[in-house]
Amino acid sequence: MELEFAGLSLDEEEEEILRVQVDSNLVSEEEALSLVGCFLIAGIIYYPTMKSTMANLWHPVKGVQIRDLGGKRYLFKFFHIIDMERVLKWSPWTFNNHLLVLHKL
Repeated sequence: MELEFAGLSLDEEEEEILRVQVDSNLVSEEEALSLVGCFLIAGIIYYPTMKSTMANLWHPVKGVQIRDLGGKRYLFKFFHIIDMERVLKWSPWTFNNHLLVLHKL
């Protein structure tokens, strides 16, 4: 993986920042309580074990639904804002010593 990142560079034309404005009215409650996660691993993640382990680690009061999006990406849907905020606050998380990178929708 280090070799893949070693070749990355910014050219002058790539320095411009693209800003996107999102209409907050268009974001559903389901999306507001969802995180997309990706494990930094070259191999595969055994989905059923990861799903069970992460739910047990986080122990959300209202529960969490974990869906495999493919490409080592997973959707973590929470049912209460406090559960999601607790997961974000105490990150970074790992599974089998592989870092889980989370992004809020």
